Amino acid sequence: MKTDIQIAQENKMEPIFSVAEKYGIDTEFLEGYGKYKAKVSGGLYESLKDKKDGKLVLVTAINPTPAGEGKTTTTIGLAQALNLLGKKTFAALREPSLGPCMGVKGGAAGGGYAQVVPMEDINLHFTGDIHAMTCAHNLLSAMIDNHLQQGNALQIDPTKIMWKRAMDMNDRALRGIVVGLGGSANGVPREDGFMITVASEVMAIVCLAENLTDLKQRLGNIIVGYSYAGDVIYARDLQAHGAMAALLKDAIKPNLVQTLEHTPAFVHGGPFANIAHGCNSVSATKLALKLADIVVTEAGFGADLGAEKFFDIKCRKANLKPDAVVLVATIRALKYNGGVAKENLSAENVEAVKAGFVNLKRHIENLQKYNVPVIVTLNSFTADTEAEIEFVKQSCEEMDADFALSKVWENGGEGGKELAVTLLETLQSKKSDFTLLYPDEMPLDEKIKTVAQKIYGAKNVFFSPAAKTKLACAKKLGLGNLPVCIAKTQYSLSDNPKLLGAPEGFDITVKDINISNGAGFIVALAGDIMTMPGLPKTPAACFIDVDENGNISGLF
Repeated sequence: MKTDIQIAQENKMEPIFSVAEKYGIDTEFLEGYGKYKAKVSGGLYESLKDKKDGKLVLVTAINPTPAGEGKTTTTIGLAQALNLLGKKTFAALREPSLGPCMGVKGGAAGGGYAQVVPMEDINLHFTGDIHAMTCAHNLLSAMIDNHLQQGNALQIDPTKIMWKRAMDMNDRALRGIVVGLGGSANGVPREDGFMITVASEVMAIVCLAENLTDLKQRLGNIIVGYSYAGDVIYARDLQAHGAMAALLKDAIKPNLVQTLEHTPAFVHGGPFANIAHGCNSVSATKLALKLADIVVTEAGFGADLGAEKFFDIKCRKANLKPDAVVLVATIRALKYNGGVAKENLSAENVEAVKAGFVNLKRHIENLQKYNVPVIVTLNSFTADTEAEIEFVKQSCEEMDADFALSKVWENGGEGGKELAVTLLETLQSKKSDFTLLYPDEMPLDEKIKTVAQKIYGAKNVFFSPAAKTKLACAKKLGLGNLPVCIAKTQYSLSDNPKLLGAPEGFDITVKDINISNGAGFIVALAGDIMTMPGLPKTPAACFIDVDENGNISGLF
């Protein structure tokens, strides 16, 4: 069996300018990064702003398991299938982070015959967006410490600096550090730390900004810390936002690539959904809606994280109204939720599928709370049996969720036609009446409780003293109308990764609050979630290599 990277390397790509031309994108709006990648300038959206938007379809999934779900693969394969059916379709995806690529998850460019290419470029440095965000983030860090060193005119309290440093790699050793230990000439000693770039507020800002002007204003609104007197210190107080925006002037432009079947795709922005808001950029999604009949986009991890944040943060901020949701699952993952060990997932076990269906059922119910039509798709495996599939199909339809099989990993667009036809029928027969989970004016603590209780299934939500203090601070600053972004484990609906299925009656503790004023949301950290992941015992990086001709191997 061919690996993903072998399939991608054997594919013959079209020049990206040719792909763009088929969708009416004039070359004057394109900035080529070699033959197969291009940045798209903001002028294109301005030229199309009076054009009617296409349909917006979100692809999400059940909670991830070691068995795999294939959310990105399904997104790409569905877009390819819709194009085969004559629908002008765009995919809108997130950029992969080097952290999980070199760690345990591998790349995020799809798989099998449903990939975006050039796969190696996308999974590694791509067009340098994430590097630019890392630089912009750390410029602000450097300017904070320089301000302390140069007399501290703003009277910043070094013990109340909220802004950490960032890098796009999993490195647990940098979670907590001390800087400025080289004597008086080398900086003021203080505690600091790193987060992974995809959890940075800079990443969130780039993904939510409408244009350069909006970007610069949001960067200026970043809260870096507090003075000795308790006053808020913003990035604009340090005069850092202009230079940060300059570093990001190209990173804010959507990246245009193609799938294996030459369907166009914007791959832009990559915040994690377990520690950030988990969606690709607003600018890419909005531009795609002007260029296509249907836009298929994805949100990170399970629907309790990615989809909830897509709806309650991205759609709220950008005034987007999704027309349908595709919820991805596998028979294998349902069995795993039903208590079957990973090594036994290939054996038929209808009872385990029934037991594990509770996780899928909860996600269906949650998505329906937003009043958007739901289609469940099973990512097909050869070991799946008719009895197992039929149970899931009937159970979904009983919940008024449409159902289709997906075979896009093996067959690309052809393998996604059943899902594509089902989606088109759903778009035709069921109207979306998209509704947010909570109103802007609801108090912040109640917003957190609403998500935890209505989406996760929690009974009680407790706040640490530190979290209560920061919520009070946010309210005092007039930020009570912001949406909330809950950071928790992706492996469970709860904040405990070991609680599979659909747990109920559990308690959630919010340990800390981060005010992402520039991005425009409040981050609540629940459970033992880390904003800087670590590498596993045997990192994926151990198997990645390049030969004397520059050919990369080991990516997956």
